Amino acid sequence: MTATGETRKKTAATSGMAGKTVLVTGATNGIGKVAARTLAGLGARVVIVGRSQGKTAEVAREIGAASFIVADLSVMSEVRRAAAQFRDQEGRLDVLLNNAGAVVSKRQETPEGIEMTWALNHLNYFLLTQELAGTLKATPGARVVSVSSSAHTSGKMRWDDLEFRRGYSSFAAYGQSKLANILFTRELSRRLQGTGVSANALHPGFVRTGFGHNNGGMLSRVIGLLGAFAISEEQGAQTSIYLASSPEVEGVSGLYFDKQQPSKTAPQALDDAAAARLWAVSEEYVQSRTL
Repeated sequence: MTATGETRKKTAATSGMAGKTVLVTGATNGIGKVAARTLAGLGARVVIVGRSQGKTAEVAREIGAASFIVADLSVMSEVRRAAAQFRDQEGRLDVLLNNAGAVVSKRQETPEGIEMTWALNHLNYFLLTQELAGTLKATPGARVVSVSSSAHTSGKMRWDDLEFRRGYSSFAAYGQSKLANILFTRELSRRLQGTGVSANALHPGFVRTGFGHNNGGMLSRVIGLLGAFAISEEQGAQTSIYLASSPEVEGVSGLYFDKQQPSKTAPQALDDAAAARLWAVSEEYVQSRTL
């Protein structure tokens, strides 16, 4: 039996997803696609987000998604539009799976002038969650699941240069963004106390996908060389699926998971002052104060 099959058997036996609505970003390939497909197979009403109209529509049909939204989540105006479209078409949100992300070999900016890694890997999570906060709070037992990475262990918040305008490094920018995912999750969990909404982050493992290969150059070659040690997309999606569907984590919040278990983080990811500071800085970026 495949890893996906094992998760389906385990979860379906104890927690049906029928009647639940799940929004998955970055769902047109990789672990996002596997997670969306598996959750739809468990009976959830799955809505996926992708950048390409044609590809997103094709994947939605392939995996049995209920509907799809087309948006470039590196652009904050597109994040707001995607959230508004979801609110207009859906009455509840049981699981928000923040999965979209990228590693960028050369520094580039979005059309709004924000460094790409920071915009897509962090601000996207922050703003989309903010924009859907009302729907999440109105859905009993709702969950926010955010894909981070063990790369956070090398991450450092460059408070004076979050967008790497000086000395850009793809690995440093990625590590910072993955550290931000955990700090965001911890502060989000604190702010959601008493609402019934949980928030957790996870490390999917080093997964054999197309992640990073679009960059070309040395970064693509390094990722290719490491591919021999990578796990499958199905294996990499397991913790996302677990946090989205398992009754074992009902009410559990503010933690970082690896291999479907709570895991230790690097010390800098436990800095509550940094988490609060990141929240304030992120609000300034997106000019949104809903939580």
